[in-house]
Amino acid sequence: GIQMNLTPDHLDRHGSLENYAAIKERLVSAADIAVVGVDDEPSRQMALRRMAGGRSLVEISGERPLDEGVFAEVVEHEGRRETLIVVAQSGKRRVVASLADIGSLRGSHNAQNAAAAFAACAALGLSDAEIAAGFRSYPGLAHRMEELGRIGRVVFINDSKATNADSTEKALTSFRDIFWILGGKAKEGGIESLRRYFPNIARAYLIGAASDLFAATFDADGRVAYERSVTLDKAVADATRDALAQPGEGEIAVLLSPACASFDQFPNFEVRGDTFRKLVAALPGFVPFGAARATDRP
Repeated sequence: GIQMNLTPDHLDRHGSLENYAAIKERLVSAADIAVVGVDDEPSRQMALRRMAGGRSLVEISGERPLDEGVFAEVVEHEGRRETLIVVAQSGKRRVVASLADIGSLRGSHNAQNAAAAFAACAALGLSDAEIAAGFRSYPGLAHRMEELGRIGRVVFINDSKATNADSTEKALTSFRDIFWILGGKAKEGGIESLRRYFPNIARAYLIGAASDLFAATFDADGRVAYERSVTLDKAVADATRDALAQPGEGEIAVLLSPACASFDQFPNFEVRGDTFRKLVAALPGFVPFGAARATDRP
């Protein structure tokens, strides 16, 4: 059984965070081998109780080193940051994989995902090399920080499944110099919780019913330049124009991460993401993900 993390989600179904945690812990308790993330306190307590019972446990972390378990570690390598997956066992550490240049595994949340996947696959008998090869071939999930491809140094990311601010937060921590397409039918709280990530935004493009609300947030903060693109097709054209004109070197992102439901302009987030995919694919010079990866190989 794998327990990743515990956040205040699905409480309409489970009633309280404590009840939600208890349900998750029952699944962990029933497992012959438990892989448990220890980056949040409720999950850490699950791991401690499992350990106190003397049962098989592999701790994982996407944020910090562990004395025993599987964790992600960010290092500087040849002038850039690289995320490594490390196994700590009996006082010894070994690097088992690198997530460098794997666009589908960006961000600390995906580092935790990779650590969990490594722990589970290793428990099933796969070798380090087999698991690392799986990381490199992993295409990611549709509509969830999905790297569609690129034009030069501009990468296009479909994060249409981010229907609230908490989901969009993952994308905003995974890139710098973001040309951010957002909006739709706003959730309670809007994007107020994302202010700390506004320095990562090069420019924002507002679509849909939330435009006035989000413009007011940007105006009050004063750090994010934006325009009202209104529709997704206009936003893609606007963001691509500005991203391609951006001076400098290094990767920059055109990111659809709406932080909103889709129901004002689209029937669901899948249709919204598919529309974004088609618009991006039609851009002059666009190289899709698979082809882009192939051309990067030596």
